Amino acid sequence: MLFQGSALFDSMTVEENIRFPLDMFTNMTKKEKLDRVNLVLERVDLTGTNDKYPSEVSGGMQKRVGIARAIVQKPKYLFCDEPNSGLDPKTSIVIDELIRDITIENNITTVINTHDMNSVMEIGENIALLYKGNLAWQGNRHEVLESENELLQDFIFASPFLQRLRDRALKE
Repeated sequence: MLFQGSALFDSMTVEENIRFPLDMFTNMTKKEKLDRVNLVLERVDLTGTNDKYPSEVSGGMQKRVGIARAIVQKPKYLFCDEPNSGLDPKTSIVIDELIRDITIENNITTVINTHDMNSVMEIGENIALLYKGNLAWQGNRHEVLESENELLQDFIFASPFLQRLRDRALKE
């Protein structure tokens, strides 16, 4: 699980945060755990941050530590709650690409709960819009723009700028 706020333990180092699930749920040796921690740190481009505390790294780095912790046990499923919440647009793209790449590399089924339409359109394969607890629309990112579902259209094109872009695209 990748939590919206990263949910890192403030009193633990980056290494300890990532190792936590291994300590709790495996019988790996200390060396095996450290090797696995270092491998996932390298994968999320945080090599050498083992001894830093969450307060000593940026929000984007904290999110990547959360991703490393989420994948350290080689899960079959990865659940992400608003993975780009509070991140700047460039860092959001890095996180989206990282989640997409890790999903593919490790053959993980990833479920992302998000309001970030950039993420949906960039990495979403099977997209579902929930409204008041019910499935209001389902499809892929290519079908999003062509859908006539009013709830979907109102959600995606809520800003006047996006409405103008859509109207222009539909005219062409």
